[in-house]
Amino acid sequence: MAAKTCTNGTRPGPRPEYIPDHIPDPSYLRILDTTLRDGEQSPGAAMTATQKLHLARQLAKLGVDVIDAGFPSASQEDFNAVKMIAQDVGNKCDADGYVPVINALCRCNERDIATAWEAVKYAKRPRLLPFIATSPIHMEHKLGKSKEEVLQIARDMVKFARSLCCDIQFGAEDAARSDREFLYQILEEVIKAGATTVGIGDTVGMAMPFEYGKLIADIKANTPGIENAIISVHCHNDLGHATANTIEAARVGGARQLEVTINGIGERAGNASLEEVVMALKCRGAHVLGGLYTGINTRHILKTSKMVEEYSAMYLQPHKAIVGANAFVHESGIHQAGMLKHRATYEIMSPEDIGLESSNGVNIVLGKLSGRQAMKNRFKELGYELKDDEVESVFQSFKAMAEKKKRVTDDDLKALVLGEVSHEKPIWKLGDLVVTCGTKGFSTATIKLVSIDGSTHIACSVGAGPVDSAYKAINLIVKEIVKLLEYSLITVTKGSDAVVTTRVVIQRENNMVSNPILNGNNINPTFSGIGEGVDVIVSSVEAYLTALNKMLRFME
Repeated sequence: MAAKTCTNGTRPGPRPEYIPDHIPDPSYLRILDTTLRDGEQSPGAAMTATQKLHLARQLAKLGVDVIDAGFPSASQEDFNAVKMIAQDVGNKCDADGYVPVINALCRCNERDIATAWEAVKYAKRPRLLPFIATSPIHMEHKLGKSKEEVLQIARDMVKFARSLCCDIQFGAEDAARSDREFLYQILEEVIKAGATTVGIGDTVGMAMPFEYGKLIADIKANTPGIENAIISVHCHNDLGHATANTIEAARVGGARQLEVTINGIGERAGNASLEEVVMALKCRGAHVLGGLYTGINTRHILKTSKMVEEYSAMYLQPHKAIVGANAFVHESGIHQAGMLKHRATYEIMSPEDIGLESSNGVNIVLGKLSGRQAMKNRFKELGYELKDDEVESVFQSFKAMAEKKKRVTDDDLKALVLGEVSHEKPIWKLGDLVVTCGTKGFSTATIKLVSIDGSTHIACSVGAGPVDSAYKAINLIVKEIVKLLEYSLITVTKGSDAVVTTRVVIQRENNMVSNPILNGNNINPTFSGIGEGVDVIVSSVEAYLTALNKMLRFME
């Protein structure tokens, strides 16, 4: 039997007309991307409002049906981000009339719902997503409410939300651990109250694929009025089953909206990964999944993945499915021999399917004599399309790296662009750095920072090592007490002139803020940053400054 590979990704037909409570083509699966909301809840993955807007634009290019833009009641910055996305991305139609639905999360209370509506109402297709927990453990220990109280709240708040907006998704938090009969009952009531989509959450990622598929099938079979709403599934990856659970819910259960994040980022072990779910459907949808398909333009997957990696500072493990550095690398001699004879021997999809262009399968090696155009073209092949105003800054860093290295490889370029391309002017950037260290005494660092207004500031400090002393000098300039939670180094290229990637996670001392998701409990936000370069100390400082700038913008 001949090996099967992915199709070319074309849809069986045009994207079905968007109707909130009905999908004209029963084989079509809506994709709700929640990277901007649930994905951002990954520790250290906070993004600025401007970064969220840029990512929302990219998600629209990707073709997601619904963008979960955020939780407007969480903070003023979240409110502003959702509003910006609704006004901008939520009003841009393509030639086929496609415009993404812009969704805003809210708890089941009138204040949250009204706030969410104020943020999202500017979109052509706004949606509100009021949620409440439905499992016994959540109702007793988190909400402190009975089944009857939760049922009444859900019914009343969906009705209130529907008075504002015609597209309402009700979210049953921790539905996978809920009593089945109660789940059927509350879903029936919210549909009567006006819900057009009902979300079934495996919030703690405990379901097995066969269990979750049956849960969705049982909901479809036993909930009166379910034919008047779309079943949506939201799976977490605590046991590594999020992708499998999501696909099984569509295949067996009849779910027709799948909630995912780019790179699978999210709370704890993350969420179902968009690229895994979408490419599984593309590769196997026609053969074993009954013809299920999505409207995703898969050639934008790699670019979107890298944007999320850059903005969230959550870098990928090399063997991450679909978008990891090793996803299309073949080192075994047997595999290489097979690939040379026929690519389908060891590749079920081509790199081009996700937007990874290659130059005849061979990495182009750039050096100090390479020009701007060669560098720009290679970045484009790797999935990074630099804007004109970004080329010069990246080129200068490329030339500086090329002077230190004989060859600049693709891995060097990837590390370089993640550190150099930014869509926001930093509050503080590195001017100069001098460190003194050795076997005797403390290390000393003298650092010059340039502020957003162009002024320079210099400080000197001692520490337990060169990185510690540099960080202390930075803190003296910015006048903040910062706690370093994580510090890690990864060598992404080989040799004594290797490029290293540094990642840090920081937290401002005494900066407690109220988190509505945790019922008003105070939390201390964390912020992460990535730095790359051949100099470990400079890379470490760049990572620290990236995280620090995020923290300072959050404080603003």
